[in-house]
Amino acid sequence: MVQEAEKIQKVLARTGYGSRREIERWIVAGRIQVDGKLAVLGDRISAENKVSLDDKTLFLSWELYQQRVLAYYKPEGEICSRSDPEHKKTIFDNLPRLTIGRWIAAGRLDINTTGLILLSNDGQLINRLMHPSHEIEREYAVRVLGDVTDDIVQNLKQGVMLEDGLAKFDTIKFSGGEGANRWFHVVLKEGRNREVRRLWESQGLKVSRLSRVRFGNIPLLRGQKPGKFRDLERSELKQLYQSVGLQYQIPDKQKNKNAPQSGRNLASSHVNTKRGKLLTPKRMKNKKRH
Repeated sequence: MVQEAEKIQKVLARTGYGSRREIERWIVAGRIQVDGKLAVLGDRISAENKVSLDDKTLFLSWELYQQRVLAYYKPEGEICSRSDPEHKKTIFDNLPRLTIGRWIAAGRLDINTTGLILLSNDGQLINRLMHPSHEIEREYAVRVLGDVTDDIVQNLKQGVMLEDGLAKFDTIKFSGGEGANRWFHVVLKEGRNREVRRLWESQGLKVSRLSRVRFGNIPLLRGQKPGKFRDLERSELKQLYQSVGLQYQIPDKQKNKNAPQSGRNLASSHVNTKRGKLLTPKRMKNKKRH
């Protein structure tokens, strides 16, 4: 059976070298070569091609691998970057290790916001979850300081012009509280920087607490503790993939046995990455640190 060629950025993203957009920038900058020739946008590759980044040969994943998605409960004080000059704790510090590939987060939460973050070793899935065209719902529990009138609720549902464009909540539901602090559950279908906080601030109100409680069909489960993660169940994975027009692929039973425990990319379990010539995403990350 002849293997179908795929776009360079799709294969590299799937293996965990970076996002598709990031890899497209590498191609434009002339950093990627295919069989010794500079790659251009639109080029396709198969397992027969030799691909290099900055003259280093890349290991690429072609076989069916274990697609994993983690639901992580981000506590206050953690950042969503992989590293920080000020050495703050990051969400990636608490995640299981992957032999090949890396965890990619579906968006970010600011340092003071808690709640659900989805992470996956499938770059294509994350790319679609984040694309505005798929309109994936994000639900937040928010405690607001100030008098929330009916007019304010109507304004926030109709749309408010922020510095980066029109924004709105699709739904706003009062969920409790007395006095100056009131709790609401809000839903929106995009993930701009500090969007929930900025919408409330546009009405002269202050957000005193904020937590994401749902992303698409995945809720933050009761009983899950801050700083802990869980692997999504197969039924959740199928629904999540279907929501963005993808199909969740199930490896054969033999490969699937140890996947959640080991966190391995099963397509590469036979590869000895210590031979010194193949650049894997993990080696690339370590190289950047030095």
